Amino acid sequence: MAVSKQPKLHPIEASHLHARRERVFLVIAGLFLGSLAMLNILGILRFIKFGEIDTETLGPLVFSVAIGVLPYPITFLCTDLISELYGRARANAVVWVGLLLNGWVLFILWLGGVLPGSETIDPVTGAITDPVTGQTPVFYVVREFAFGATLASMIAYFCAQFTDVWMFHFWKRLTKGRHLWLRNNGSTLVSQLIDTVAVILISWWVGALDGMLEGKPSVATTLVTLIVTGYVFKFVCAVLDTIPFYYLVKWLSRYLEIDPIAEHRHLEDPGPESAQ
Repeated sequence: MAVSKQPKLHPIEASHLHARRERVFLVIAGLFLGSLAMLNILGILRFIKFGEIDTETLGPLVFSVAIGVLPYPITFLCTDLISELYGRARANAVVWVGLLLNGWVLFILWLGGVLPGSETIDPVTGAITDPVTGQTPVFYVVREFAFGATLASMIAYFCAQFTDVWMFHFWKRLTKGRHLWLRNNGSTLVSQLIDTVAVILISWWVGALDGMLEGKPSVATTLVTLIVTGYVFKFVCAVLDTIPFYYLVKWLSRYLEIDPIAEHRHLEDPGPESAQ
């Protein structure tokens, strides 16, 4: 007698296929949320320098991106996969959870700073210093940067991710499920432009970029340089992720037994029941 090697189902799991689909969704959503939390903590703690150009009128122009930008392209790949395989409602749900996660990160950073610790607080200036080194504790340095970066990220994230999901399904509906590359790149490239402009301008507005902009002859030029550099980096990543996106959609569609364009095929050929 053959013995089934499939794991025993939990009472809430309708079938082994249902369980498989939910576990894959958990992995993709977890990667999205983990990357989101990581980029908010890393934020603008460090800038990665790609190059520098000396100009006569504006001085040196440094092309760099914040370290928090590194995991950001993967979040758009995740939402595109969820949109393609699980639909718009689930993609929007994950985006909302990500927004709540941003708020949770801010709350823990705030709580960790207000609870009593071993630091010395100057009663006049309110400056916080480590009793051993006499310097500001690393946590408070990270906290200060992360507060500004996370606030900017929350607003930019809200605009960009919902734009990404909406445009993905707009292109999918317009092309009736064809041209996978168009909805993948068309949604990501526009939404990442919104995100890049918003996060840089809001970070500057809340003062999170003051240290980097100090001494610069032209703040506007530096901000534009940061926006252009950040967007070019995201643009290249978005184009490159078309290859893994195609592969993952093809492989996961078979593995999960999902037809990503079934709803659009139904609209093209509604059948005799819809014609009555």
